[in-house]
Amino acid sequence: MKTPEQPSKTWFFKWFLNNQAVVTLLVTLLFFLNILVFTKISGLFKPLLYFGAAIMLPLVISTIFYYLLEPLVSWLEKKGMNRTLAIALVFIGLVLVILVGIASFLPMAESQVMSFIRNLPSYIRSVERQSTHLLQDERLANLRPQLEDLVDSFSQKALGYAETFSRGAVNWIGSFTSALARVIVALIISPFILFYLLRDAKSMKEGFVKYLPVRSRASVSRILSGINEQFSGYVQGQVTVAIVVGIMFSIMFTLIGLPYAVTFGVMAGVLNMIPYLGSFLAMVPVVILGAVAGPVMLIKVLAVFAIEQTIEGRFVTPLVLGSKLSIHPITIMFILLTAGSMFGVWGVFLGIPVYSAIKVVVKEIFDWYRKVSGLYEEDEKEENHEALSQ
Repeated sequence: MKTPEQPSKTWFFKWFLNNQAVVTLLVTLLFFLNILVFTKISGLFKPLLYFGAAIMLPLVISTIFYYLLEPLVSWLEKKGMNRTLAIALVFIGLVLVILVGIASFLPMAESQVMSFIRNLPSYIRSVERQSTHLLQDERLANLRPQLEDLVDSFSQKALGYAETFSRGAVNWIGSFTSALARVIVALIISPFILFYLLRDAKSMKEGFVKYLPVRSRASVSRILSGINEQFSGYVQGQVTVAIVVGIMFSIMFTLIGLPYAVTFGVMAGVLNMIPYLGSFLAMVPVVILGAVAGPVMLIKVLAVFAIEQTIEGRFVTPLVLGSKLSIHPITIMFILLTAGSMFGVWGVFLGIPVYSAIKVVVKEIFDWYRKVSGLYEEDEKEENHEALSQ
């Protein structure tokens, strides 16, 4: 015989299981519980981390070139060409472009570097003369002791850095040799990875989705397509902006008469692919060279950077990238700071595309929750009404 309290208990139990907020909370708790468990057994995944670190560089290089070349390969395929033949034709064109670029740029860069080395003693004497003239200026008589202490301190620190570098030269050479070997291996492997990406990317996606449950295939396919669009827009946009920045710097450095203008312009364009940090790295050697050439040249260099940053930030980047990524600049700065402090250079380089991929996944999860929860029906009605009115 049932007691009067049993129906209320059954009702509460059914309400608890059917409540979407409770289910969401339980799923969230299970998600973080899984993260906690994986952190406790993270040592088991070290071989996978080593494997990932080994293939990271060739995979990044191949992915960048994939998103740059895939539109051209697809265009040739639409024109009736076999995809493998189109890939081979694009590869030949890419090799020719690289060879022509190396043949035209390397001699110029070599002559400019040799000129810089030959003129290095005169640059050092120029810095010494300017420092001496600055210390002897009567208008700075009250600050002369502080300036002399600053120069002495700088000299002692420079000597200490030189001694430290000398002691660690052997280790540095070993690390440099190891890094150079990894780069060479990556450059050898990358074309093979790139070829298979260009040829089999679509079939790989279809093969992966085929093994998923039927109900999950549509959502996973949308996520993969969204991530692909984000990565494609980011890579193509960043390379385009880098080319425009390199051309602008080369022209402006030439106009102000800066030595090695084209070399520094190309270097600034390449470094610009590292968001925010690249501009600072490109600015350091140019500012030093401008300071060596004199205060007038230094002012010109700073003016060039101010003009370039204004043009790039106000016109080039918004026009090229547009709304492809839909990420606010402040969000980008926080991503770079966080990812850089956690993962170093790789974090700065990959932080934005990884964030854009996570954003696609979160959006898909939110859209699913929006449908099953029933908590956003009013918003959906308003959106449908606005769509009909338009």
